[in-house]
Amino acid sequence: MKKIIVLVLVFGLFSCQKKEAKAEKKCTSVKEKKLEMYEMSEMATLMEQMYVDNKRLKERIQKGDTIGTFPKHFLKIFTAKFTDETENDLFFKQKAKDYITAQQLIYSDPKNAKEHFNVGVDACIKCHEIKCGGPIPRIKKLYIK
Repeated sequence: MKKIIVLVLVFGLFSCQKKEAKAEKKCTSVKEKKLEMYEMSEMATLMEQMYVDNKRLKERIQKGDTIGTFPKHFLKIFTAKFTDETENDLFFKQKAKDYITAQQLIYSDPKNAKEHFNVGVDACIKCHEIKCGGPIPRIKKLYIK
């Protein structure tokens, strides 16, 4: 039994070394390209931050902790630059307003924070159904059941 384990380990070690050697050959044979780093737009960065903030808020609501104060940086949703500025249309502006209203209600009416929070998540999803559907599965995880 020990011989089989040793044999598997040796085989695995050699196969990894072969892959690394092949990878090195590929890297050296490819002409150098200028790498371009993807830079998120102000809006994408803001939405990522809002997601993190809402994840933390969800935990506080579920635990019954104090809610705190409305994060003022959420208001940047009205001014942040988009990757494609044509996306900043009337539909987006209305959904952004709905979202901010729901968020502000969480802090002004903490007794109903769960309901207001879920209305805010609804506003995100309704907008993303039309604009950019990619993050919808992630956003749905924010719902408080």
